Parts: sequence; structure tokens; C-alpha cells
Amino acid sequence: MKEKDWLKILITEPMHEAGLKLLTEKGYEVRIAPNASEATLAREVKDASGLLVRTASVPAGVIMAGRMLKVIARHGVGYDNIDMAAATSRGIPVCITHRANAESVAEHTFALMLALAKRIVPYDCATRNEGWEIRNTYSAVDLNGKVLGVVGMGRIGTLVCKKAVAAFNMKVLVFSPRTPREMIESVGGRQALAISDILRNADFISLHMPLRQETKGLIGESEFRMMKPSAFLINCARGLVVDEVAMIKALRNGTIAGAGLDVFDREPPRADNPLFELPNVVLSPHSAGLTIDGVIRMATQAAQAIVDVLEGRRPEGIVNPEVWPYVKN
Repeated sequence: MKEKDWLKILITEPMHEAGLKLLTEKGYEVRIAPNASEATLAREVKDASGLLVRTASVPAGVIMAGRMLKVIARHGVGYDNIDMAAATSRGIPVCITHRANAESVAEHTFALMLALAKRIVPYDCATRNEGWEIRNTYSAVDLNGKVLGVVGMGRIGTLVCKKAVAAFNMKVLVFSPRTPREMIESVGGRQALAISDILRNADFISLHMPLRQETKGLIGESEFRMMKPSAFLINCARGLVVDEVAMIKALRNGTIAGAGLDVFDREPPRADNPLFELPNVVLSPHSAGLTIDGVIRMATQAAQAIVDVLEGRRPEGIVNPEVWPYVKN
């Protein structure tokens, strides 16, 4: 890339220094936006060649304001915060860090699953508050031999399947319409032809699909009624794939046994969110992929995608590959 010292990379929010170092060592000017409002991003992106996005919303107005914009890289795997139609119409490749956080999220899935099964939160609270006799309630359960229903088998779902079989001897049912049966069986799973098969039979149900129009509200009141009263729901995907109001009702009424949630329909949740008062939930602040290892991988892979595009190489993780033949460097 000739005369790249003038090229500016705009970053919507602070990120790990490993990604910043990669960009600056390549000679790019890096600027972190003072805030992530649409007006600020639209102003700051005007002379940027690359845009690196964390959780900020990037609507069409921001993309259209980037007169020199050649690439958008997402620090993560979900890209529902980016107006893909606008980016594609401008011929701008959008890249995700598809290899960065799968292991981290898969491990967090089991952290939530084990916390619920072994009642870690209430046991910890009781132990600290002279409630030693809680040990005699015999209310914890084992994972061994239980049925795990996995909805969505991308990189994270695949790892969850493998770990469930190898580490916990679980029986795995997978509903993932785009995944061949042979691939599901290769990781020890069994194909479910309908999501209702999982809802009716699984002891634990783990969601691993992107947020799309067809997945929004996928798990609602009727789906909760199909589930076992002893079942636990784990959601490390996107909050809006579950009807949160229906879930709260199901948790309150004992329709299901509990839920482990890393995502919410509004983030951060309101202070008066009823989930905070429910004893049968374990919550985390959309942090499943934010281990130190995962954050470094996301920062460096997002930065590398920007460098690749600006230096004429096809990047990894491009989600609108149809634009690549028309990208000019």
C-alpha cells in the first residue's frame, strides 16, 4: 500500500491495545471516537478508510458519511448492529472475527450450565450466611447422561456439542437446519428435525444462532410450554432470540427450572428488570467472549481484517463476500 501513512482507522470504542499496536505498527493513523453516538461517528468517519466496531450502532447514515470508507471490521461475531444493506450497496466489505471467541463462549456456556445444575449461586450465598443445611436439600443435578439440546451449530455450537459429549457424557440433540446430518453426527450429536423435538426432550437447551428476522423471538410462550419443568435454558447468543417477558413468566411459574443468560433484549438491562429478583437465574453482562484471551484475539483479528482489505488481500470472516470482486484498493 503506497502512502498509507495518511490513512485513518476509526474505532468506535476502546479496545485491547494488541489491536491498536497492530494497526499503528503498520503505519495507520488510529483514532478512537470520543463517544459512540450516531452524530459523532458520522462526523469522525468522514475521512476514515477503515471502521472498527465493537458494540456501537452503525446505521446507514454513518456508513454513507464515510466518503473514503473501504472496510468495516466487527470486534466479535454478531453484526446486527451494522446496516449491512448500506455497506453492501457501497461495496464495503464487512468482516467479523469468526475465529476469535468461539472457545470463550463455549466455555462460558458450560459455566452457566454448571452454575445452574450445581446451584453454585444459592449454595455460595447460603454458605456465607450460616445456611450450611442447604446441603441437605439435594437439589443439585448432574450433567452426566442428560440431554443437551443445541439450537444452531456454527463454530460455538459445534464446540459446545464436542465438549458436552467428551467432558460430560451428555446426549446431544441438534436443531440446525443448515447443517448436514453427517456433520452433526461427526461431533457426537443427533439431528432434531424440528425445534419442538429439542424443547420436549432436552434437560438443557443452549442457543447459538445469530439474530436474524427468522430467529427473533424464536423462543416464546408456546416454546416454553413445550419444555420440561426440570429444564434449563442457556442463552449466550442474542437476547432478542428469546421473548424475555415470556421467559420471566415461565421462570416465575415453574414452567422451566431456570435460565443462564449472558444476553438480554435491552443491554444493559434496566435496574428494575424482573430477572434480577428471580432466584433460578444466573446472569452475566454479555461477557461470554470477553476473556483476556478472547479479547486479544478479537482485537487483533479485527485489526488484521482492516489491514488485509487496505493492502489488497481478501480478509477472513467477510460476511458480504459478493462485494469483494468490486473492492478497489
